[in-house]
Amino acid sequence: MTETVKNTALFLGIAVLVAITGFMQSWNSAILIVNMGLISAIMAIGVNLQWGFAGLFNVGIMGFVALGGLAVVLVSEPLSPEAWSAGGFGIVLALLLGAATVVAAVLVARHMPKGRSRNLAMLAVLVLGFIIYRAVFDPNVMAVEAINPAAAGNIGGLGLPVLLAWPAGGLLAAGAAWLIGKTALGLRSDYLAIATLGIAEIIIAVMKNEDWLARGVKNVIGLPRPVPYEIDLQNDAGFVESAASLGIDPVTASTLYVKLGYSVLFMVVLLILLWMAQMALKSPWGRMMRAIRDNEVAAEAMGKDVTRRHLQIFVLGSAVCGIAGAMMTTLDGQLTPGTYQPLRFTFLVWVMVIVGGSGNNFGAVLGAMLIWFLWVQVEPLGLFLMQVITSGMAEGSALKSHLIDSAAHMRLLTMGIILLLVLRFSPRGLIPEK
Repeated sequence: MTETVKNTALFLGIAVLVAITGFMQSWNSAILIVNMGLISAIMAIGVNLQWGFAGLFNVGIMGFVALGGLAVVLVSEPLSPEAWSAGGFGIVLALLLGAATVVAAVLVARHMPKGRSRNLAMLAVLVLGFIIYRAVFDPNVMAVEAINPAAAGNIGGLGLPVLLAWPAGGLLAAGAAWLIGKTALGLRSDYLAIATLGIAEIIIAVMKNEDWLARGVKNVIGLPRPVPYEIDLQNDAGFVESAASLGIDPVTASTLYVKLGYSVLFMVVLLILLWMAQMALKSPWGRMMRAIRDNEVAAEAMGKDVTRRHLQIFVLGSAVCGIAGAMMTTLDGQLTPGTYQPLRFTFLVWVMVIVGGSGNNFGAVLGAMLIWFLWVQVEPLGLFLMQVITSGMAEGSALKSHLIDSAAHMRLLTMGIILLLVLRFSPRGLIPEK
């Protein structure tokens, strides 16, 4: 009972902090913090599945999040008939030829005896396949990117409802994770971390440079939304009348309505994923995963296929991160590949998991909400603190300018301090694994 009371008090503490933000700043800011906190909680659950359940050290989180964002464009954006007629089908053909080249090289490796002949045959297949692939791919890409490059220049999407992009983002991330896991999961933990970080950088680099896919760094804006547009609500006489009856300005009311709509959708997804993660944790499969995490050698001696189980949990965790990435892109209403910074945001998600409690799904949610709240609020609070400290200093003072400028670094400093305090006084996190 004491543990339940403590955990409840921790979540209530987060709710109080959000409420204080609403009263002291604005409810728009408070609800935005909640929305991003919910998305962060889903990312933290994905990482907790991999690390807390199986001990897999994945630092390529942002790569899977970016694939989730890409899925929103490929699923919800309208089709571009001009781009497809100019070169879209040629691009698909080229990608199939590239995949066929890889398959042919694998077949050569499997069916030819080891030796110089096999190596030469594999090299010939790869070189010839690459030449053919580029010969088909390059001219078609140029043709697609030449179609109205200022506003389009990409193949578009399927024009489906944007909510379908969320599970599609999970499937896209899961597919990429399967391909990565088949090659990287045999590595030791430190090498796996390096491999996943490098692969995440590759994914983001491809998204930045392949304009035909999702406009690259030109960004895709105005993505479809699952909630109404604020301007439509403001032009709705019934909505304006309801807002006036509550004493709220229609503009403020419309933004609150939209943000609360996102909150409901995100909360539903979070609760479903949290329930599934809890059921998995309590199942025989979950107990087996933790046994593998604690002692791989003993688990393998008992007949468990460790590599296969690692692949399962790696795919599942990455799929959850992909869903979170699709949700985040939907909330932003745009895909901006330049904002995916693997080291910075991967660090933040890992702090959420460690502070909340590795191996505990509720701890991951708590850590995500707390760390995101602090990430948003620490910088303005730090600036206010520095202004108070330097209020007695002369204007133009070099020390005053330096201290005020240093407020921009308060976020990372605070994250480091919190991480150190938690590791010192509660090394298993705020809600430890049972």
